[in-house]
Amino acid sequence: MEVRSITRFVRISPLKVRDVVREIRGLPVSQALDILNFTPKKAAFLVNKTLRSAIANAENNHSLAADRLVVKEAQVGEGPRLSRFKPAARGSAHPIQRRCCHIRLVVTDEIEIPEPRKRKAKAAKPAKAATPAPATPSTADTNA
Repeated sequence: MEVRSITRFVRISPLKVRDVVREIRGLPVSQALDILNFTPKKAAFLVNKTLRSAIANAENNHSLAADRLVVKEAQVGEGPRLSRFKPAARGSAHPIQRRCCHIRLVVTDEIEIPEPRKRKAKAAKPAKAATPAPATPSTADTNA
């Protein structure tokens, strides 16, 4: 079953949030929470809050187990822009755009949690046989 959570009108640029959201897409929620907790960005805090809300919705409203949930979708859309003006030299003004965004997360228990990939042990490469260096004729041999 799919459970969603939406945080709207967040006062941060969508470009900054998309970088964080891209990291958690398709991961189990436990891994996603770990990544968000150790990401030092404001966007990570906001996405973490939205993800915790989606997990709570799944547990309380739909009786789903949190350890089986996977982040199916993670989208960031643009919200309204607030137009401001900054005074500049000689009585002019420069426009400023204050951007907002909407964060939408969908978690589901229908997707299997991917197994972590096991690294194959590298086989030791056989040592190359040392080829003997060509013998250089000595000066005594060439003068004779």
